[in-house]
Amino acid sequence: MADERWTPADVDLVRPNTARIYDYLLGGKDNYAADREVAERLLAVIPEARTAARENHAFIGRAVRFLARRGVRQFIDIGTKLPARGNVHEVAAEVAPDATVVFADGDPVVLVHARALLARTRRAAFVRCDPKCPEAVADDPEVRALIDFGQPVGVVLDRVLHFIEDAAEAAAALRRLHDALAPGSHLVFTHITQEPEPESGGEVGRVFKTAGDHFWGRSRAEILDIVASFDLVEPGLAYTSEWRPDGPGAAHPERTFTLAGVGRRR
Repeated sequence: MADERWTPADVDLVRPNTARIYDYLLGGKDNYAADREVAERLLAVIPEARTAARENHAFIGRAVRFLARRGVRQFIDIGTKLPARGNVHEVAAEVAPDATVVFADGDPVVLVHARALLARTRRAAFVRCDPKCPEAVADDPEVRALIDFGQPVGVVLDRVLHFIEDAAEAAAALRRLHDALAPGSHLVFTHITQEPEPESGGEVGRVFKTAGDHFWGRSRAEILDIVASFDLVEPGLAYTSEWRPDGPGAAHPERTFTLAGVGRRR
């Protein structure tokens, strides 16, 4: 686990952080006692939360690999996460060493961690951005200095859309993002769903409240409405484990409570 003695002064060790909770569920070391406490409470409510995090992480890797193999060389990863082992910059580089990756987030905790983790990483950078306004990255001068919006871009919205309370607002943000991207660009997204167990949503929401985050689990139909500005590639909207599975568990993927997809810019 992270050594609290060597933590930067502006990182709050008392308040749980969504990115570090996710890091703990993935078996990472960039988390603290407050994060682990919330993660364990989440596991008590949903024992498969650790599996869900791993399946989510694996989906992002498969989706990025899918796009890189189809010629995408620019990626913007928007959302609260730590750029640790196996994240977008590493996966993209496996297929395309010349790929450029920009991480965008507004969380100061993630900012501190990310800059330290990416200090020696070439062709990757971190900029500040409000994940709830993903379309704003297209107007950010730092992003435009690194990303050519005249060429295809792969935009990753991992665990972002369910933190936007108003579904119509989320759909409008994606329409604006769609219009800012060049043809051949793609959107990679995940969204927590309350199907098939809607009764668990309230309990999970109360767990995350201590981290200052509120999420809205939506139905399959609601999620499809939000991402409607993009054309989903096969297999469409699927559980993370069921989107083009590969590896040892591909024959019998374990279904969790996160839906995901890859959409193409029209």
